[in-house]
Amino acid sequence: MTQSYYADNSLTWVIGGAQGSGVDSAANIFSRACAQAGFNIFGNREYYSNIKGEHSYFTVRVSDEPIHSHVDLIDILVSFDAETVFVHTSEMKEGGAIIYDSDLAETTLREVPTIDEYAVRRISSMLESSGKPLSLRGMLDYAHEKNIKLYGIPYFRLLKQFSEQMGDHTLSKLTRTVNVMALSASMAILNFDKHILSESIRYVFRTKPKIAENNVSAANFVYDHVKLQFSSKDLKRELKYKKPLDSTILVQGNQSSALGKLVAGCRFQTYYPITPASDDSEFLESHQILEQSNGEEGSILVIQTEDEIAAVTMAIGGALTGVRSATATSGPGFSLMVEALGWAGINEVPLVVSLYQRAGPATGLPTRHEQGDLLFAVHAGHGEFPRIVFSSGDIEESFYDTIKVFNFAEKYQMPVIHLLDKAIANSVATCRNFDQHRVKIDRGQIVNKIPPADQRVDGKYLRFKLGGNPISPRAMLGTQNGIFWNTGDEHTEEGHITEDPYNRINMMDKRMRKLDVALAEIPNEDKAIAYGNNEDQEVISVLSWGSTKGSILDALNQLNREGEKMRFIQLRLLHPFPASLLETLIRGSKILVDIEMNYSSQLASLVEQHLKREIDYTVVKYNGRPMSSSEIYNALKLITSGNAPRRQVLEYGT
Repeated sequence: MTQSYYADNSLTWVIGGAQGSGVDSAANIFSRACAQAGFNIFGNREYYSNIKGEHSYFTVRVSDEPIHSHVDLIDILVSFDAETVFVHTSEMKEGGAIIYDSDLAETTLREVPTIDEYAVRRISSMLESSGKPLSLRGMLDYAHEKNIKLYGIPYFRLLKQFSEQMGDHTLSKLTRTVNVMALSASMAILNFDKHILSESIRYVFRTKPKIAENNVSAANFVYDHVKLQFSSKDLKRELKYKKPLDSTILVQGNQSSALGKLVAGCRFQTYYPITPASDDSEFLESHQILEQSNGEEGSILVIQTEDEIAAVTMAIGGALTGVRSATATSGPGFSLMVEALGWAGINEVPLVVSLYQRAGPATGLPTRHEQGDLLFAVHAGHGEFPRIVFSSGDIEESFYDTIKVFNFAEKYQMPVIHLLDKAIANSVATCRNFDQHRVKIDRGQIVNKIPPADQRVDGKYLRFKLGGNPISPRAMLGTQNGIFWNTGDEHTEEGHITEDPYNRINMMDKRMRKLDVALAEIPNEDKAIAYGNNEDQEVISVLSWGSTKGSILDALNQLNREGEKMRFIQLRLLHPFPASLLETLIRGSKILVDIEMNYSSQLASLVEQHLKREIDYTVVKYNGRPMSSSEIYNALKLITSGNAPRRQVLEYGT
């Protein structure tokens, strides 16, 4: 168990249950209700790679203050099965509360078939060392001795009473409300506004009004029962209504990049189903008809292909016609796309690949988190061709960055790999309202009209024209008089195949020089951002990229309050690498710390390669669970104490 810190007015709420039992719906209702009540939200979802049955849980952190991450210890654990209590009780904070099904109290550990054998061993050891039986009753006794409040709710007995009140004795239809009943019990304990809870239930089930009202009635029934049966005074936790935050929205990570695509003008997306990238395409599929800024209706074409090879080649074809095109995938799918990525590189095609990283190699942990594809994205493909690799750090960034990567792809006429990951895709957070006008659309050098051959001063249209500017004016397929050839071979300025050695040098130089142009033109704030103590040079500089951003920011906020001199440098443009800017940002830093969600510290290797400076400490995690701010806080405290090893491996997670 790691040590953990807490900000004032902060609460961590976790709900768990069998996959497919409504855990996500309950967590979404809770998150929305708390956001409506004026709180900041950060939540993340964890689940197994099967369809139904295995343990799923959703962590939601609520705070008066801005928050960007989860923490380790739990204040409120909401369960409606035995496994959730067995698995998560060891993570409970002293003085917290467990809501459980009182009818399951005598369930033994071995009677829960879905608990992993490794977890069984850990739980058995913990209970046996405390002299407790290997049952839910033993786990509850263990929790009680740790000063954790216990709230037993007889869900199915309450369901029976509720069904009699509703005049509906078909209990099988009402069992789907148990998740909301468990949620409502936690809200009653927290003395939360029942009206806001009801409105959040109606919103989440807005497409099913009858189900919504059943759930509202069930929630109110349990809320009143808990208020009668228990006292909230000894919990010392309460969520009271506050003035809702201005200009704030609650966004799920699997929506933000997709929304960015719609605003960016992406009108063709391909995909082959793969976790966690599929949510991106499925959101676009459900919003294919959209209202444009001119008031007219537009649309986006989303196609599920037979495999990832077809997905990337179809997207390339769409881009050649002039349509902003993208494909979304995860690591195994990206592996299959690599040959076509080289084709796009040699033909200077503006393609966007949304790469949602997950834990590998091979199938790996298909529903778990990792940042293991950085070097793969930078080097994927045989031979050498230009590409931009760009990384977002959170939900809000992923919206704006998605618009930017389409601009980069068309302006510099090359593939752009937008690195996202499972942690971003499966999180929910309160953000400032997205401003669709904040990023302007830049389509680069496009030739819309080419005069007939007998009217041209400079002869033929040269799609791959050589000269001072390595970026050639681009004509779409179908442009009148815009005749050129595309091939996977080396080619002339018109696109004809050639193996001439001098032409080869010129074409390679032309393509690769575009990286220099991009590096010079992309704004510094899109290359790297420094947070924290920027005036004092004698500081510890923490380097990272991607979704570790929020946990690092929250940890550093606490450390800086404690007097530690630290700053965080978030790398966003990872290829071409912004070496000069990074040298400026770290100048004078006494210690460099690299924090990443992979085994080998891939960013550290890029920093050492380009800056010729060694990283002093690395902090890594690769167990499939995202880094918490608690873990990073503890790791950095160990470094400041002078007792840290050069490489720390974080292991926390359920």
